[in-house]
Amino acid sequence: MDSAMTVRQVAIYLNVAPKVVYRLVNGGRLPGFKVAGTWRFMRQDIDTWIEQQKQRVTASVGLAGDVSRVGHSLATEAKDA
Repeated sequence: MDSAMTVRQVAIYLNVAPKVVYRLVNGGRLPGFKVAGTWRFMRQDIDTWIEQQKQRVTASVGLAGDVSRVGHSLATEAKDA
């Protein structure tokens, strides 16, 4: 079994700031658990979450292939960070 990842490790893995990880996990949008008051994450859970996000984005873009909405969504997320 893999060891649990820290917020910093997940941030590096997802290429986002640690505060984005905190916002996602505190909002219930990223799977994680607390150990002694600090967030921990299992890589398999993060990988599953990534696949779900890819499917969600693919479904929202549809067959038209309008990737501008995806870029806008990512830009908005980064701006909010």
